[in-house]
Amino acid sequence: MKPFEYAIPETLQETFDFLAAPQSELKAGGIDLIDLMKEGLAQPRRLVNIRGLQELHFVKGDAATGLRLGPNLTLAEVAGHAALRESYRALAQAADAAATPQIRHVATLGGNLCQRPRCWYFRSSAFPCARKGGDQCYAVDGENQYHAIFGNDSGCVIVHPSATAVALMALGARLKIASAKAERELAIDAFFVSPETDITRENVLKPEEVITEVMLPPAARGFTSFYFKQKEKQAFDWPIAEVAVALTLAGGVCKDAKVVLGAAAPIPWRVPRAEALLKNQPISVKLAKQAAQEALKDANPLSENAYKVPVFKAAIYRTICRAAGIDPFA
Repeated sequence: MKPFEYAIPETLQETFDFLAAPQSELKAGGIDLIDLMKEGLAQPRRLVNIRGLQELHFVKGDAATGLRLGPNLTLAEVAGHAALRESYRALAQAADAAATPQIRHVATLGGNLCQRPRCWYFRSSAFPCARKGGDQCYAVDGENQYHAIFGNDSGCVIVHPSATAVALMALGARLKIASAKAERELAIDAFFVSPETDITRENVLKPEEVITEVMLPPAARGFTSFYFKQKEKQAFDWPIAEVAVALTLAGGVCKDAKVVLGAAAPIPWRVPRAEALLKNQPISVKLAKQAAQEALKDANPLSENAYKVPVFKAAIYRTICRAAGIDPFA
């Protein structure tokens, strides 16, 4: 790890001032960043520690008007917040399923969205992979049992590592992003960058920008959601499949649906074919299984991860059922 300056801003404006210096990096919880620095993948000249910045630590609004979340909320705070557990259940579940209790009390919502891939080839200095500016993805013909089964034909087969991103996409969240000169707002779907667009990046955040707010839309009458994470071991582990489902129900009939997969593609992956099958239909175990089959029709497994297809089918149908309040095993 190389020497670096350490800056602790007291305001958001001070944060922007510190970020103006070349090769400055934000640190909140620092869970992923410190790993990246140890691995030589991040070599900032200046670390800007925003962990104590109260301007970015808040929950505002309510389910009727929409909730606004500060990116400095820890995952433990997100998981335990009563309004989130009641009206935006998938997000609370995703935060609660991430990592370990110790990490959840340090890691932040903003940091979880912005973390970098966990692909062993990307993380190893021995492999100059395409995401690091090299000329190939070593996982394509290498060890790829935990890699992508969708969106894996553009030169990089990572899976996006953020659990909260999967839930937030299903919930229709938006992000507010600011710099010293401007502020912008975008749907969370537009935050993530596919390898086809830029193989070296996971999101659109610029070096001088900060996520300042995560915005959840009003929870309409009949709105419900659920998140499920399938791990190889049921203690701390990265997912082999994760699913977030958001439904709007009226008299048992699905009026709107979003189904988003994690650990499936280089970005959180929506499956419109499954969503279309659910809309304007009464939710049942049979329909949920049909939607799961539809969701995996475009899957393109690699040499060592075809097992993910049946795992995702099971996870999707069960998550749809749980979101709708139905016993998936009935």
